[in-house]
Amino acid sequence: MSEETRTERILAGALALAWTAADSARTHLTHALGGHERTRVIVTLACVLGLGGADITTVGASAIELRSGLHISNTDIGLLVTVSALVGAVAVLPFGVLADRVNRTRTLGIAVLLWGGAMLWSASVSNFHQLLVARLFLGAVTAAAGPLVASLVGDWFHGSERGRVYGFILAGELLGSGFGFAVTGDIAALSWRAAFVILALPAFALAIFVLRLHEPERGGRGFLPHATRPRRAQPGHEETHETDAQRLARERGIEPDLAQLPEGDLRRLGFVEAVRYVLSVRTNILLIASSAAAYYFLAGVQTFGAEFARKQYGIDQALANLLLLVIGIGAIGGVLAGGQLGDLLLRRGRLTGRISVAAVGATGAMILFVPALVSRSVVTAVPYLLGAVLFLSLQNPPLDAARLDIMPAALWGRAESIRTMLRSLAVALAPLIFGAVSDHVFGGGRSGLQWTFIVMLLPLAVAAALLVKARHSYPRDVATAAAAHGYSRSA
Repeated sequence: MSEETRTERILAGALALAWTAADSARTHLTHALGGHERTRVIVTLACVLGLGGADITTVGASAIELRSGLHISNTDIGLLVTVSALVGAVAVLPFGVLADRVNRTRTLGIAVLLWGGAMLWSASVSNFHQLLVARLFLGAVTAAAGPLVASLVGDWFHGSERGRVYGFILAGELLGSGFGFAVTGDIAALSWRAAFVILALPAFALAIFVLRLHEPERGGRGFLPHATRPRRAQPGHEETHETDAQRLARERGIEPDLAQLPEGDLRRLGFVEAVRYVLSVRTNILLIASSAAAYYFLAGVQTFGAEFARKQYGIDQALANLLLLVIGIGAIGGVLAGGQLGDLLLRRGRLTGRISVAAVGATGAMILFVPALVSRSVVTAVPYLLGAVLFLSLQNPPLDAARLDIMPAALWGRAESIRTMLRSLAVALAPLIFGAVSDHVFGGGRSGLQWTFIVMLLPLAVAAALLVKARHSYPRDVATAAAAHGYSRSA
């Protein structure tokens, strides 16, 4: 047998093995997610959030090249992320109204298409001011994701599994962030423009997949049942489609606050009345504030994490990006475990289980980040970083699912848009404040970033305290949301 023939056979065998492994992984994923249709929906929504995560982290991972190519500072890098988030905070409000009124899959698909165009625009600019304008437009179109995804999840999946489903979807967001750090970050070392182009191309393909999704019927009934584990309906409650949290509240005799419900049909509420109601739900306020505090810290990590790792642990850019990718494994484990744990506690009769999981996550993250930030050894820091990021991400899926339990289905889009707006304000401020504090308060450099990250752990302590308080108001707000189904109060 010739050397050429032997080489061809080895290559053919390797390709066959890779194809078999990929097919096996696809089969296992389809089984885990509950069927082909569910898998298509979950993966598509995960990719939408993943695209956003990749964009944010690409700016941070490209910080050195952007500073060199456009002659800007850390404060300017923070400003790029800040303006995008601020515009998104405003644009998300009309998208919230659209999520409750129009075809959501079509609206989201168009937004993703414009998203790709904005990324190409970002790659073509010649100076910082043009890049700033491109990021303004990008922030406006990416604002569609929050309220539209939340509303679709509520209508596609039953309340008893929304934490688990959110875990898979948020894992996609984290994978996108990892892609931004490890792949486009390394590409940015050669050309930051190429990094933005690499992100733009998948956006156009993703838009097609989103546009092909079927629009679910509204009402939060869960129209994508698990193919391998059919959901058991509660006897006598097949038509109400109450969630596990709402069932527990009813069985424990928790009275809803009917006086809290606004006058008239919730589906026809004006925007001002909807905002007033959403912000009157005490648990919602606490969950929004705690989520904003956690995302504030996470936004700083996404923007300056690669630079901090390189300076603090004495490693190069490629290794810093690889380190953050490895740590991202802990984050993915956190979102998958957080959603599962919250749902499991609910099924076992713990009404506030989802809130408790989130509180533990915020507390654990705050404690574990301290030794990771103080250490100068990458070997010593990695276990702490893995644990801290796992706990930090643990809280997001159960909180996302809990918010759907305390809000009537007719207001899911607007409620999520208000939550996203307030969260976006925190995310918008974080990179700018992190950069400014690092440069002007702590003198810049390695120690400046180190002390900035340590001080910025305080929001995680605030998030944990707010979640403990939310455990007291959550049961009644769940009962009120359940009572709002088909309820209309005259003026």
